[in-house]
Amino acid sequence: MIVRFIILCALFLFIEFYSYQAFRTLIKLRWVLVSYQIISVLLLIFIIYSFSQVDRSVGQTRQFMLTTGLMLMVYVPKIVLTLIMFGEDIFRAGTGIVNYFVYNSSGSEAIPSRRKFISQIGLGLAAVPFLSLIYGIFEGKYNFKVIKQTIFFPDLPDAFDGFKITQISDVHSGSFDNPEKINYAIDLINQQESDMILFTGDIVNTHAKEMHPWLASFNRIKDYKYGKFSVLGNHDYGEYVTWPSETQKEENFQDIKKLYGQIGFNLLLNEHTYIQKGDDKIALIGVENWGQNFKKAGDLNKASQNVAQDDFKVLMSHDPSHWEYEIKNHPKNFHLTLSGHTHGMQFGIEIPGYFKWSIAQYIYKQWAGLYEEFGRYVYVNRGFGFHAYPGRVGIMPEITVIELKKGKNVA
Repeated sequence: MIVRFIILCALFLFIEFYSYQAFRTLIKLRWVLVSYQIISVLLLIFIIYSFSQVDRSVGQTRQFMLTTGLMLMVYVPKIVLTLIMFGEDIFRAGTGIVNYFVYNSSGSEAIPSRRKFISQIGLGLAAVPFLSLIYGIFEGKYNFKVIKQTIFFPDLPDAFDGFKITQISDVHSGSFDNPEKINYAIDLINQQESDMILFTGDIVNTHAKEMHPWLASFNRIKDYKYGKFSVLGNHDYGEYVTWPSETQKEENFQDIKKLYGQIGFNLLLNEHTYIQKGDDKIALIGVENWGQNFKKAGDLNKASQNVAQDDFKVLMSHDPSHWEYEIKNHPKNFHLTLSGHTHGMQFGIEIPGYFKWSIAQYIYKQWAGLYEEFGRYVYVNRGFGFHAYPGRVGIMPEITVIELKKGKNVA
């Protein structure tokens, strides 16, 4: 613990030292530089103090989210500055070595001074994440996008050719603070001409009561001819806080499961149902949460018991790592899996159809959008809500509309 603390302090000092170099190179007024140092120290003290006050029995609060947002706004730009200024120091050191051994320069004359334009470039680049994070907090977190995806299957039952599924995921209702924006998102959901809606987990952050102010809004989701179904996500088990007793934890869990029914969704707990259309049917399977580094309550074999090998299957599993580790190679051939969980880390760069990047891709092999292996697909919803950082940058909140088509596999 002490070693980690020392390393963390050294890292903060390193970042503060190098980010300060950029300002010192450009600004010569002493009072401005002193003010910068004082503000930096006060912000660091406030952030450390705020995080030290986190109550494990309460979980995520508005204060925690605002502190997380502030920390990112302060230190992500400073990390950018540090990389640039440290990079310049490596160049200066290399130049100094050449000057000393090749040109016989001595002392401080061998090492070139810092260049103003490097500091200007650094501050300019640092401004990008700073402004982006501010935008993400005030606008991005409610900038809902409807993403439409068509997936072809050669063995799709004829009656389901053109069948549309709306998917939402990761609501995290305890983070919401704007009823008008949430009702706007519900209107977007209702505008989609889908046959069925699926909700792939995380209705709350931790406590069932978080959803109570939003029940009326989510009850506005219209009825669908072929139903409204859901599964649990990792946050729905209430495992990220310290409970006074196992009894209270279990009561909260039971209340969370009831929430799905209170907004009209049929919760599938390691079970399946059949969706009948005309003379054809598809199996809809829902597993509890199963994550490689999270709770493994999902039982794929139990959920698909008595489902035939040649049945067309749509599976709901909150965490896409389940697809990577168990589903895609399963002998029962799960045609389409719908997941969420990653949020795309709520921060990244995405140009639809051309390019996407997020830190999430270094943690999850499948982290946003459609993926295919062996003719089996997983779609990872980017999430409806937000968690920890109270914003979204580049990776926007998503309402997915998936159309099933009969035909040759096309990713």
